[in-house]
Amino acid sequence: MSSKKTLVLGASENPQRYSYLAVQQLLSHHHPVVAIGKKKGAVHGIDISNEQPAEKDVDTVTLYLNPQHQEAYYNYILSLHPRRIIFNPGTENNELASLANKNGIETIEACTLVMLSTGQY
Repeated sequence: MSSKKTLVLGASENPQRYSYLAVQQLLSHHHPVVAIGKKKGAVHGIDISNEQPAEKDVDTVTLYLNPQHQEAYYNYILSLHPRRIIFNPGTENNELASLANKNGIETIEACTLVMLSTGQY
């Protein structure tokens, strides 16, 4: 199984958050993780940035931000040219999905945690 560099957008240090669990599960499945959140911090040794770092070879962007907060990241996400964007429950956004599709980026409305646990990631 190949590793897929994944950007977790909406990362949190709070163990109760799905974004925290996603970082944990991605790492346990040997996927490199880039974490961006509202506040700097760290999850399982991965630094959470509150900026938009230049990244290469991002396979997947998985969203844990509600649609109103996603807009500030549209250009950044598109500039990464990921293969796909996963809209986790509550993050569905037709505007971003449409922009992504126009740029040849696959969009999936799914749960990253379920995809990992069922081998669909």
